[in-house]
Amino acid sequence: MNDADVSKQIQQMVKFILQEAEEKANEISVSAEEEFNIEKLQLVEAEKKKIRQEYERKEKQVEVRKKIEYSMQLNASRLKVLQAQDDVVNAMKEAASKELLNVSRDHHVYTRLLKDLIVQSLLRLKEPAVLLRCREDDLHLVQSVLDSAAQEYSEKAKVHRPEILVDSKVYLPPAPSHHNAHGSFCSGGVVLASRDGKIVFENSLDARLDVVFRKKLPEIRKRLCGQVAA
Repeated sequence: MNDADVSKQIQQMVKFILQEAEEKANEISVSAEEEFNIEKLQLVEAEKKKIRQEYERKEKQVEVRKKIEYSMQLNASRLKVLQAQDDVVNAMKEAASKELLNVSRDHHVYTRLLKDLIVQSLLRLKEPAVLLRCREDDLHLVQSVLDSAAQEYSEKAKVHRPEILVDSKVYLPPAPSHHNAHGSFCSGGVVLASRDGKIVFENSLDARLDVVFRKKLPEIRKRLCGQVAA
């Protein structure tokens, strides 16, 4: 083999090596680009996922805030309705309290009422001896019906006539007036207690009004709710 053949063979080997190296370089370049594209795609998808999650989180926060605001507005509306109902109920009770003052102005009717209240109180207490309190202005009316009230109780309860002691030292508060607008007051009626003071039965007109309002309050509120709904 002469020098020319050797040189040609070396050139062919170099050409083969270069071609193989170029092909290998291309493979590496293609593989690197594919890996880069895959990694880039993964990064993009990861960022998209983060954005979606952040959007969903903020959307949930907005929904929660809307629900809280709606709940607060609903509660505020309910409180306004309840306050309006309370105002109406209180106005009704105040009007009824003012009407009670008219009861004691008719002495004939009021005297008969006092007797009935005393009898009712005696029937509730069922005590042989009681202490009675009334307004100072009603003292003479109460004293005028004591005997007949005791007799009626005795006949109804089938017991001996009770001993009724009228308290002439401590009276129930007077009727409300401009001079006593914010103090204690009593529209009329009586309060009876056992002699030892352990059992007390309030049968004043104001106490009876309170009892009636407590019993009728659900019905009153129901009617008011019906009016509001209508």
